[in-house]
Amino acid sequence: MTAAHVIIPIPSRDGDPSEIAVPWKVLTEAGMRVSFATPDGAPGLADPLMLSGEGLDLWGWIPGIKKIKLLGLLLRANADARLAYRQLQRDPNFQMPLPYSALRVAAFDALLLPGGHWSRGMREYLEHSQLQTFVADFFDSGKPAAAICHGTVLAARAISKRTGRSVLYGKKTTGLTWTLEKAAWTTMKFAGRWWNPSYYRTYLEAAGEPEGFRSVQAEVSRALASPSDFKDVQAGETHYRLKSSGLHRDSDKDSRPSFTVRDGNYLSARWPGDVHTFAKTFVTMINESYSQAAQAAR
Repeated sequence: MTAAHVIIPIPSRDGDPSEIAVPWKVLTEAGMRVSFATPDGAPGLADPLMLSGEGLDLWGWIPGIKKIKLLGLLLRANADARLAYRQLQRDPNFQMPLPYSALRVAAFDALLLPGGHWSRGMREYLEHSQLQTFVADFFDSGKPAAAICHGTVLAARAISKRTGRSVLYGKKTTGLTWTLEKAAWTTMKFAGRWWNPSYYRTYLEAAGEPEGFRSVQAEVSRALASPSDFKDVQAGETHYRLKSSGLHRDSDKDSRPSFTVRDGNYLSARWPGDVHTFAKTFVTMINESYSQAAQAAR
């Protein structure tokens, strides 16, 4: 039996290194083949601020001293993710991605949609019509699909040919919550990048729109059958503080801070703090689906 083939579309720039590299590592270590896709088929570049931490402090705009990192050390990708990203950069599949226009559902067994920051690369990724069509067709196929953080926005914008609605309509999901997004935005406004306080916001509210209207949670919720289908960790749940503070991240050996939502063959997660558990759960889902498909083909 051949290995399951997973496709990870990524932005041309500003993708989150944790959400791209950690799933790649977990999936490949599980024996799966992972391919990538970018708008034009050129290698994607992760958000440099998340890799180095430079520019996330109050003085991050000043040449020379911007290399001094305090807040940047806390906000950048953690050591596990940075190591995984360095390893990923040596992968030929990462260096030779497909263009979005070449993506075909029949070529892949599973789909994973990561997120990222800021507006430059992320907006192209989220707004790309060919990628939205592929994502919609993939969901319609019933094969395993997963989205984390801003990746859930791409899924929300993918319109099913079968129903004429978002592929997330009728599903339960999480994504980058407004609580986490607002906390990061506030941190940038008052303790970090005062010259670019909207670093963590891909879309800002227009005049007259309430605060948070363009957040990930709000947009995804508008695509659902009910806003209550957007899920977040609730007070009283086991390890609530670890899951909700935004200060703790899961790891290969510690899933306590993570929060993911599975609805059939669809898996979602909030942010890089969930990514190890997110990736491991997706491996389980793919193995289940792949095993069922192989048995049906006999």
